[in-house]
Amino acid sequence: MDTHSHTLSSPVASNMTNQPLTPNPHPPAFPIPWEDEQTVTRRNFMSFVLLLSTTLLASTGLLGLVNWFQRRSTAQFTPALIATVNDVPIASAKLFSYPTAHDPCLLIRLAENQFVAYSQKCTHLSCPVIYQAQKNEFFCPCHAGRFAVDDGRVLGGPPQRPLPRILLNVKGHEVWATGVHV
Repeated sequence: MDTHSHTLSSPVASNMTNQPLTPNPHPPAFPIPWEDEQTVTRRNFMSFVLLLSTTLLASTGLLGLVNWFQRRSTAQFTPALIATVNDVPIASAKLFSYPTAHDPCLLIRLAENQFVAYSQKCTHLSCPVIYQAQKNEFFCPCHAGRFAVDDGRVLGGPPQRPLPRILLNVKGHEVWATGVHV
């Protein structure tokens, strides 16, 4: 029996064209229409773009929320002895590092038993702030940012956030740093 005779005598093929078909010299080895499988429709493309946009928006919102919660918190670190009471005369400052050696801070003695401490990094672009006792403020020489010594709030210039405050504990004649309030 001839192998092509089955194709030529197929009732489906003969009904579609009413002509006898010529045999295909190269029959498909894998009968899946690849052109239809790899076509991206407009609906599929827009669904993908919508899914991607929603994912990016949700991720950005989540990161912003986490960042906001972290900024409005007080972090407790290992207490560290930063000075003795006699090391800092009234209306003067002492430089120290807390909580790591890469975090410069300023300890200010405002009165006999009143100390405050802040991070020395300006909240604008992290330039070091300078204590100005005569004006009772911190001054950032990079962009003329000014902060209050009492609570670290912004008095002027481009900074938008107050200086991070170092939590202190005075035990006898020792001044300890115990945490950071941002």
